[in-house]
Amino acid sequence: MSALENLPDTDHGLLRFLTCGSVDDGKSTLIGRLLFDTKTILADTLNAIEKTSAKRGTSAVDLSLLTDGLQAEREQGITIDVAYRYFSTGTRKYIIADAPGHEQYTRNMVTAASTANLAIILVDARKGVLTQTRRHSYLASLVGIPHLLVAVNKMDLVDYDQATFERIKADYLAFAEKLGIKDVRFIPLSALNGDMIVDRGERLGWYDGPTLLDILETVPAAHTEQAEDFRFPVQFVCRPQDSANPELHDYRGFMGRVESGEIVVGDTVTVLPAGRTSTIKDIQIGGESIERAIHEQSVTLLLADEIDISRGDMIVKTAEAPEQLKQIDATLCWLSETPLSPARTYLLRHTTREVKAKVAKIDYRLDVNTLAQEPATALAMNDIARLTLKLAQPILADPYVENRATGAFIIIDESTNNTVGAGMIG
Repeated sequence: MSALENLPDTDHGLLRFLTCGSVDDGKSTLIGRLLFDTKTILADTLNAIEKTSAKRGTSAVDLSLLTDGLQAEREQGITIDVAYRYFSTGTRKYIIADAPGHEQYTRNMVTAASTANLAIILVDARKGVLTQTRRHSYLASLVGIPHLLVAVNKMDLVDYDQATFERIKADYLAFAEKLGIKDVRFIPLSALNGDMIVDRGERLGWYDGPTLLDILETVPAAHTEQAEDFRFPVQFVCRPQDSANPELHDYRGFMGRVESGEIVVGDTVTVLPAGRTSTIKDIQIGGESIERAIHEQSVTLLLADEIDISRGDMIVKTAEAPEQLKQIDATLCWLSETPLSPARTYLLRHTTREVKAKVAKIDYRLDVNTLAQEPATALAMNDIARLTLKLAQPILADPYVENRATGAFIIIDESTNNTVGAGMIG
């Protein structure tokens, strides 16, 4: 009987997860196997990769081709860009981000990790914990991924040896303790043969824990593990200006996405930065009224009072207001080939608000391989640093560890309009 047939008939919500690890640890093959064994590959897609596998001279279907979509990736057999894949099991929907393993693509991995709630860190059973394993674990921890799963892959190449798995587990736990990583689980598997992916297989009898899919099915979804303050950055003010329709003549709706928390009709709210207070008169989706809006819903809020509100303002519950900050301490990942210059002024985008920003000081640059803190006066592409930014106007921010939406920001080069940096406050 397939493992899928034993899954409970309930909805566990959306899970975004990331696969990362050292080069050639089998990340793309793992995702391909997961999609293949959950029967979420279209027939024409499977046919295409079968043909490509035959051209390469491989006897079996190369499942890594399902995620290595760029021509350069297929030619080199490596992952360069972040590949996103979507699948569902009937009890949960998934968004998978396959992140590159090379150090030069650190910015790609940080981008993929920023929205994930689980990171699967692959370790080659033959090689054990490597520098890239530690680097990716640190980056996953840095961007606030709450759950880590260390998947010891290629167990078929070490004869499914339990002692090898236990040694890698002990090595990783010693490293995780130094980094302060708390929620980490371990699983032995073979992505190539499918052992412990969806079905248990017959060669890992000594492991009595859950399969990979079992773990994915039970990991808590984002926003569900702790109470969150209500945060609603205003994206657009809707004024239909339809004088022929009396119902729309005085309509003023504030459109946006509930980044965290929830709101109910009748709740008392404060509009920031002005500080004006009102109550929620109505909540609408597609013109239909609803009683309550929760995290990640895009809605229109109508207030009981006429208040001057524009894009970039934030509506919060009166008792849950965030700080208004004109100076922030942050961890920044530099994404641009043009180095960061403390002499320049940049544009900082935080939720829907944009302000001008300058670097006040760079405390240190982090060596992501050794985790050593090094002095720096500028940042190159893929550098991660701790710094202080001064802002022309205040932003309405929470510490990143408390709220990943209102604790994050991006840096934009005003001259090119390119996104050149991504940061976390606190």
